[in-house]
Amino acid sequence: MTTTGIDHEIVIVGAGFSGIGAAIALRNAGFDDFLIVDEADGVGGTWHWNTYPGVAVDIPSFSYQFSFEQRTDWSRVYAPGRELKAYAESCVDKYDLRPHIRFGTTVTGADFDERDRRWVLRTADGTELTARFVISATGVLTRPKLPDIPGVEDFAGVTMHTSRWDHRQDLRGKRVAIIGTGASAVQVVPEIAPEVERLTVFQRTPIWCLPRPDMPLPLPARLALKVPGGRTLTRLVSQTYVEFTFPLAAHYHRSLPTAAIGERAGLAHLRRQVKDPATREALTPKYALGCKRPSFSNDYLSTFNRSNVTLETTAISAITPTGVRTEAGVEHPADVLILATGFKVMESGNMPTYDLHGVGGRDLETWWDENRLQAYEGVSVPGFPNFFSIIGPYGYNGASYFTLIENQTRHILRCLHHARSTDAERIEVTEEANDRYFREMLARRGGQVFWQDSCATANSYYFDKHGDVPLRPASTLEAAWRSGHFALTDYVFS
Repeated sequence: MTTTGIDHEIVIVGAGFSGIGAAIALRNAGFDDFLIVDEADGVGGTWHWNTYPGVAVDIPSFSYQFSFEQRTDWSRVYAPGRELKAYAESCVDKYDLRPHIRFGTTVTGADFDERDRRWVLRTADGTELTARFVISATGVLTRPKLPDIPGVEDFAGVTMHTSRWDHRQDLRGKRVAIIGTGASAVQVVPEIAPEVERLTVFQRTPIWCLPRPDMPLPLPARLALKVPGGRTLTRLVSQTYVEFTFPLAAHYHRSLPTAAIGERAGLAHLRRQVKDPATREALTPKYALGCKRPSFSNDYLSTFNRSNVTLETTAISAITPTGVRTEAGVEHPADVLILATGFKVMESGNMPTYDLHGVGGRDLETWWDENRLQAYEGVSVPGFPNFFSIIGPYGYNGASYFTLIENQTRHILRCLHHARSTDAERIEVTEEANDRYFREMLARRGGQVFWQDSCATANSYYFDKHGDVPLRPASTLEAAWRSGHFALTDYVFS
């Protein structure tokens, strides 16, 4: 495989854990000519951008880490965000990735050069990068999604999105309005409620909130992880818990009772946490567990018992310079407006975060708009040679992102190894293989929770504009096995 006329054999777009994991896998496999680019000024992706009060991982830390780089010094079962950021930094240093990273580089577009079998990437500063292969590791929890509410730009106070928290702002004694009740809000609300004068939480759809088996990890517990077999056993228990709380519950809803068990636990948790019957009813989801991303917290629900916290469920009509007005005509005055409105996930312009043009100028966004979101094993799309995604449609099954990263990099490395062994410079998944995989994904979704009638009221970001849920309807074990055993004949190497 020749690399003449290109800047790097491989460019990885994104320096979050997806990019870090891909780079480590490449280095371990003997691929050293790679560059990681990121628009940020530091590594960590989600954990670089999201620094709001209370930010933490929402699955046990023992699962939220690379299988080959397991820490034994997490401070809690659910590690706070600063520890995940530090973990990213430590991985970069241990595997000597810093010389391969270019920060402050925003990729705005990429075009496939068919003659030279390479990608030409355009950046925001007007420069270009060329690479034989591109690995897209841009993630999904970094680009904030702003609410489509009249007047949001007219608010005269301080406005913050949770993913761009301004730590210079002192919330003590302030009237605060927070829009959204998703995973970020569940973590922020109990953190800021004790210090603000008044906190008004605007809820469109209640979230399933389950008790979180969290606790500090004292020194004896951390030492136990270093005992032979300690990490393996702890990770096995953690992985099993994660698998039953989402992948199995969501994708095998018709076959397994785990969702029903979770719903009972969630409702019991709600009854224990919230005193006022009317507030409790307003916080009760009317859709099945799993229709949208659930959350885990031991103090979010009980925050609504506080006298300075108000739950507002009437729809917002407008944001005024001095507060938030509901459709009932009530205006809630505010000094600070917090937007906990999530991220652009299954949306055009975010998968990937730049314009992508393949064979014959095919535009990926347009192709997906016309053909629905799809990618072979969540990695490759026909018509886009030498381009691989870590987080593509029907790749992620809802388990730990680290499991996804390791699975997808295993898939990508099989392709790269085969290309190197055959001196191929172009790798492209076949239309037949992609169509077969897409048909399989659609055929399986009848057993998923997302297609229950109650999910129509969930307002879930899992559903894209085509009405599909591009999550992989498979167990984690199946996804892992297939990442190392897919037929190489599903690709054309030339």
